[in-house]
Amino acid sequence: MRIHPGVRGSGRAAGPVPPLAPVLLPLLLLLAAGPARAAAGPDFQYLGQDDKVHGITAPQGCVAAQGGGSRAVTNSTRGTATFYREPGCAGSPAAVLEPGAAGQITPYFASVRFSFTSKAQRP
Repeated sequence: MRIHPGVRGSGRAAGPVPPLAPVLLPLLLLLAAGPARAAAGPDFQYLGQDDKVHGITAPQGCVAAQGGGSRAVTNSTRGTATFYREPGCAGSPAAVLEPGAAGQITPYFASVRFSFTSKAQRP
């Protein structure tokens, strides 16, 4: 699932965003893009607190990433993404996003740890 570049900042320009819109929008964009487009691009994408789309290809371990709130997150990795409010994946986890899932992480996150089991390891 990918966050389309045309989505950047559209929530502010269009007024209040319905609660399900940030979750459903990436899914609708994926369906409209088709399978060829879904296979290309970063494995992990999020709309950052700077309202820019950020992507990470083949993430491993702890990664600095600032996002959350009504901003979309897409985990196309084969592993679990665990979100932390503190940099360096410190403190208690704020949320977990399973492989292939998309959604919102509230209220925010500052880092993400990617965990892969030997069964889900990338080739």
